[in-house]
Amino acid sequence: MKQKDLILKCKKGNRAAQEKLYRAYSAVLYGLCLKYSRNKTEAEDNLHDSFMTIFEKIHQYRFKGSFEGWMKRITVNTVLQKYRREEPLTLITEAEDSAEHHESSDMQDIPLATLLKYVQELPTKYRITFNMYVLDGYTHKEISEALGTSVGTSKSNLSRARMILQEKIKNTNIHIA
Repeated sequence: MKQKDLILKCKKGNRAAQEKLYRAYSAVLYGLCLKYSRNKTEAEDNLHDSFMTIFEKIHQYRFKGSFEGWMKRITVNTVLQKYRREEPLTLITEAEDSAEHHESSDMQDIPLATLLKYVQELPTKYRITFNMYVLDGYTHKEISEALGTSVGTSKSNLSRARMILQEKIKNTNIHIA
């Protein structure tokens, strides 16, 4: 079944088409949820909530641009809305060093699973900012708009996230040959 036909059937509420859509994109969207979540269980909940929103809003998709990109935006927004409701993204001082830090070359030696674990352990505001900026390519302006904070706060949160990650990496006793 072609993607357009699948989407049209989903717009009509066809459960079999929704299941096919879920099976086709759940792995990609789960990976995205995992980046923004503290653990696998939370990522699974976020994936479920995201698909509920996707099926609820699929009638808004107009076949302009990437469908996968449209679903990814919904997924990120669904996760961010959940975190806004659960844990206020409090402002921190903007006077903190907000200069861009370069990733340590040590990061190249850390297994991906370990680095993902470290990112998941970051406080929510730092994890979200880090993921949006480093992994998803958002600008600080876009992050500040999405989170309802200032650009300076976004830069500061990214700086603090990087410092925490660098400290965790420095304290890791993993040595790759």
